[in-house]
Amino acid sequence: MFQSKLSAGAIPAAIALVLSCALPPAALAQEDSDAPAPEVALPPVPAGAPSAPSAPAMQGLPPAPNDARADDDNFMLLREASRQNDGARANAIASRLAPNYLLAPYVDYYRLKPRLREAIQDEVLQVLRRHEGTAVADRLRNDWLVELGKRGEWNTFLREVGSLGQSGDLQVRCYALLARASRGEAVAQDARALLVNPPSYGDGCAALIAELARNGQFTQADLLRQLRLAGETNATGPARRTAVLLGLPEARATQAVDLPAVAMARGVGKTRAEQELYLVAVGRMARTSLKLAAVGLEKNGPKLDAEERAIGWANVALAASIALAPEADEYWRRAKGAPLSDFQMQWQTRMALRRGDWKEVRASIEAMPPALRGDSTWVYWLGRAHQAEGRSVEARDLFGSIAAQSTFYGQLAQEELGRLVVAPPPVAPITAAELAQASANPSLQRALKFYSLSLRAEGNREWNWGLRNLSERQLLAAAELARRNELLDRMVETSLRTRTELSYDQRFPAPHLELLKPTAQGLGLDKAWVYGLIRQESRFIRDARSGVGASGLMQVMPATGKWVANKIGLDNFVHDMLNDIRTNITLGANYMNMVLGNFDGSYVLATAAYNAGPGRSRTWRGRLDKPMEGAIFVETIPFTETRGYVRNVMANATNYASIFEGKPQSLKARLGTISPRGGSASVLD
Repeated sequence: MFQSKLSAGAIPAAIALVLSCALPPAALAQEDSDAPAPEVALPPVPAGAPSAPSAPAMQGLPPAPNDARADDDNFMLLREASRQNDGARANAIASRLAPNYLLAPYVDYYRLKPRLREAIQDEVLQVLRRHEGTAVADRLRNDWLVELGKRGEWNTFLREVGSLGQSGDLQVRCYALLARASRGEAVAQDARALLVNPPSYGDGCAALIAELARNGQFTQADLLRQLRLAGETNATGPARRTAVLLGLPEARATQAVDLPAVAMARGVGKTRAEQELYLVAVGRMARTSLKLAAVGLEKNGPKLDAEERAIGWANVALAASIALAPEADEYWRRAKGAPLSDFQMQWQTRMALRRGDWKEVRASIEAMPPALRGDSTWVYWLGRAHQAEGRSVEARDLFGSIAAQSTFYGQLAQEELGRLVVAPPPVAPITAAELAQASANPSLQRALKFYSLSLRAEGNREWNWGLRNLSERQLLAAAELARRNELLDRMVETSLRTRTELSYDQRFPAPHLELLKPTAQGLGLDKAWVYGLIRQESRFIRDARSGVGASGLMQVMPATGKWVANKIGLDNFVHDMLNDIRTNITLGANYMNMVLGNFDGSYVLATAAYNAGPGRSRTWRGRLDKPMEGAIFVETIPFTETRGYVRNVMANATNYASIFEGKPQSLKARLGTISPRGGSASVLD
């Protein structure tokens, strides 16, 4: 337990300041006071853009009237007017659309949304009731609840929130707890479970923290935990707000997160809050200089109590672990007894894996909260720890609990049980009646319409809504509908929802095989690995664009495409050529071959290099002082995105190999052993 070192009256005054900023006036008076393989980002549609002329004709849509193109154009204009909060223009455009337009529910939504802040309750309720049970009603209710939360209209909020209090956007869930707290309910336990990612908090979660501090449900320990999380995630705004609640100036929190050297030079301070802020600065400094952070903490250690020192060393240990620094093990030893975040717990476990300390692996996983411990990652490694310590029954039970999954750790668990990866037998073909039922699904129809307008985000939302409560055969039929409309990403994601009827033909498609097969054979590349990478990179969206500019099936960066084109003698290369499937596959496959050769044939290192760059992959390999099991190397890749990427590509490749070769496959063999780098020169330098 923390002992309070705040001066009397500091917390109440600080709370009043934060509440005045975070809570709406109505709330103050009342209290007396919207991520797997991940989706690929696509380019935004220009304002007022009509449906794309090249978009494929969507099967399963009702016949289009003669003026369909005009309605589509007007709908795009309506959407843009709504996004610009131009209510008058949105209303005028909406009046031009036919009442039977397929996206009519969204016409109502886009007409109302710009005026949602001042709309009268009956008007909102009328639209909600008209479209009850649809994706757009769910979206409108979510937006309205945020507005109600900002205004502190808790009676209406609680009447309308329903299941969105648990499944809605984070802002809605925070406002839901705030609404309950306004009625005197104890919500601190739920709030602690919810408030774990400060960068995503926004106004609703900030107001919740302030209110729980005001009414005593959040103790000083809770606020100090929030300050630690803000420092860990580089969230300056939440750090400032929490500092105020702890009686500290905002500027001090800004220094701790953004200018840690300045904050450390200021010293430890006298109060518990000041000392926690110093420890945040130590953790931030450790991200750029482990030595300076460790020296500063060592120097000021006598001014801190035992738990505070442990917290400081845990902050340094986390930074050292992410850097794969050899000092990390010693820092974790010195951090014993510190209250760890979920992120710290996982890295403590990863470093124990790297040094082969199975006793510590087991102890650290067993110390994780149940939700984290139940993740297949830690189920597998806990099983391995039991296995290493001779508890085979416990190990087999753990492996058996995840072995049915076709994912990275599901496949590894299968192998620990003595079974290799085998593609399941084909499912019964989808009948015409099943396909007709899927085609008649109103949400899937609206989704297809959105896709025809190149509005993928809206299409995905409607598509996922249409999959709710479907049987496994109905899911397979919906996946087949997606295939027939050349929406292979939707086919894959839909088919992945089944649990007993597993269609690997849908889950692991191999389009453009006539182009990819000769390219892979000519380079001596494993086509299962190439398809495994494409499935992760783009989910087979041919015109996919990433937020950083990568293009096409294989998500080739412009600079990489130009470099590879020069290497293979592809003349007159320009960026737009990456949108051509043949060129994209040629450049992407050649680059895969180059990185594979550069990393001595290691699929793990080459896959990591494709995602994070060859330089980083070489750096991570360079941290080894002896050979390491491939699965452990993958789990300790410092970048969260790259770690998940490599897992997925390797699991995909194993599944594709089982399909292509028609025989059992070993993921462990594909991962191999990662050895310290030899002295060969890099062709990618």
